[in-house]
Amino acid sequence: MLSSAEFLDSYVGIGEKKAGATTLKLLLLGILSGFAIGMGAAVTSAATFAIDNPSAAKIISGTLFPLGLIMVLFTGAELFTGNCLMTISLLERRIRLNGMLRNLIIVYFGNFVGSILLAAAIVYCAGPGMATGLVVKTVSVAAAKCTLPFGKAVILGILCNILVCIAVMMALCSKDAVGRAVGAFGPICCFVICGFEHCVANMYYIPAGLLTMNIPACAQAAAAAGLDTTALTWGNFFLHNLLPVTIGNILGGCGFAALLWAANRKPRA
Repeated sequence: MLSSAEFLDSYVGIGEKKAGATTLKLLLLGILSGFAIGMGAAVTSAATFAIDNPSAAKIISGTLFPLGLIMVLFTGAELFTGNCLMTISLLERRIRLNGMLRNLIIVYFGNFVGSILLAAAIVYCAGPGMATGLVVKTVSVAAAKCTLPFGKAVILGILCNILVCIAVMMALCSKDAVGRAVGAFGPICCFVICGFEHCVANMYYIPAGLLTMNIPACAQAAAAAGLDTTALTWGNFFLHNLLPVTIGNILGGCGFAALLWAANRKPRA
């Protein structure tokens, strides 16, 4: 297993490769990553919609959601939040800021495409036959995320991506498949159970709720359950959740990477 200092040395090269990757490669691997994280989100909803005990539902979600990041790591997909670790390569002067920003922007767009395509596929395939409990779960989660105060969403995003970047670090510090999976599992489990906010996961959760409300039978089920969906709009999704959570994720991920670099960097010759 790599130490923190050894991880720092190894990630410099990884960041260089990410900054130099072609646009098409980043886009395709970003879509794959959005699909993987979206699947982690989808499986938590499917597994917990009939569970009335909130603590049990959180534990199950925390156990299942990390599968999304594990799939990202094993497939070599590109995840916006994890790529904030490229700050290490930037501080080591091995990449330029424009190269890092190019990666993050393309990957972010790819993550969005992969997540929303998965949401559309799941919602419209299930359609009117979707279980009432799953409709309520999908819509209520999306609506709640759209009502977060801006500042709170930023803070929850910061805390989330510190843990995501720690998960990526722990996975990459391991030299075997089991170690990588276990390394990724713990921090992601923590952020899910604590209710922190991840922009790519929300690219699935909130569009899934919005698309579900477009199906008349599902909208009726949500209304019958007494759900307040007035805040569940595309505008609130982008401005009151995705924007602040993305800001928080960037601050948390880049801040963690900078702290790790400052604590372990070697003096320049």
